[in-house]
Amino acid sequence: MRRPGPALRVALLGVTATLTGFALLAGWLGFHAYAYDQARERATARTTGVVVEDGIGQDEDIRVRWRDRTGREHVQRFGIYDTDRYAKDRDFAVVYDPDEANPRGFPGDPEETSAEDDLLVPILLAGIAAAVLCSVWARRGVRFRRAARRPGRPMTATVHCGLRPVSAQALSETLWLALTEAGGSDRPKAWQRIMWHPALDDLRGPVEVSAHHRAGSRGAVVVRLPDGTRLVPLGRLRRRAPRRVFLDEYAAVRTTLKDSFTPVDTAALSARPWWWTGAQGAAGGLVMGGVAGAFLIGGTAVAAVGMALCAATLLAALWALSAPLP
Repeated sequence: MRRPGPALRVALLGVTATLTGFALLAGWLGFHAYAYDQARERATARTTGVVVEDGIGQDEDIRVRWRDRTGREHVQRFGIYDTDRYAKDRDFAVVYDPDEANPRGFPGDPEETSAEDDLLVPILLAGIAAAVLCSVWARRGVRFRRAARRPGRPMTATVHCGLRPVSAQALSETLWLALTEAGGSDRPKAWQRIMWHPALDDLRGPVEVSAHHRAGSRGAVVVRLPDGTRLVPLGRLRRRAPRRVFLDEYAAVRTTLKDSFTPVDTAALSARPWWWTGAQGAAGGLVMGGVAGAFLIGGTAVAAVGMALCAATLLAALWALSAPLP
């Protein structure tokens, strides 16, 4: 059985990370949404509390003082939609489970479903995000298959590495093919961004290739190297060089990165698995998302774990979509 190529491995990792991460997120939030619904169904006792504080946080929550049947006083924060109705010193209906020793209150108005929606809406958004991210990979696969079936014509290709600043400390690396007519001028006629393949590391200078795409169209082009390797395109075919991207010959850039920075342990770097950078990004997302959920969004374990899963999944999925270089 032939092993999947590097582009397919990245795609499988991206799709797997997306589906697994968002499935865990949906499971986590769905479990707590079900527990909330069951607890609210058991809340058969009703009482009237008083709003002691309003306009709390960005969502303008309220804090209510209420008493259960035993006369025990509770002060609890509620998320509400009708913020104008429940101002300070106004009554607020509360329902609770009379059988619990320390009951939890729920809004007595059945229309006030803010707490439940905070659990259900992210599940819907996670499903939409997963569908969008997976559809990008599906579109890339369909586009590759369609272009690869079209007749090819001989062209000359030169591999370039594109560097674009994404922050003050980081650069985004992309791979581009400069395509010229075989036997024509040296000026590139078109540019196509591609995913990395190990066959590119052995190329030196212009090479004769076969370009497969629909004639006269600006759709993606699939380039077949002399050894039969087909390169996966990213995006459309460009008639001009990409803007705000510093382009240099790919082989020269790879050699410079390996040979120039002597303090770097290049042997250790090359021994790392190709998915190592993505795993680091996912781990960073877990930490950052957990901190954001714990201190900025609700401050509960549900929010912390939910944000950690969301951030880790998104960073891993976006890393794979960026077609990273090893």
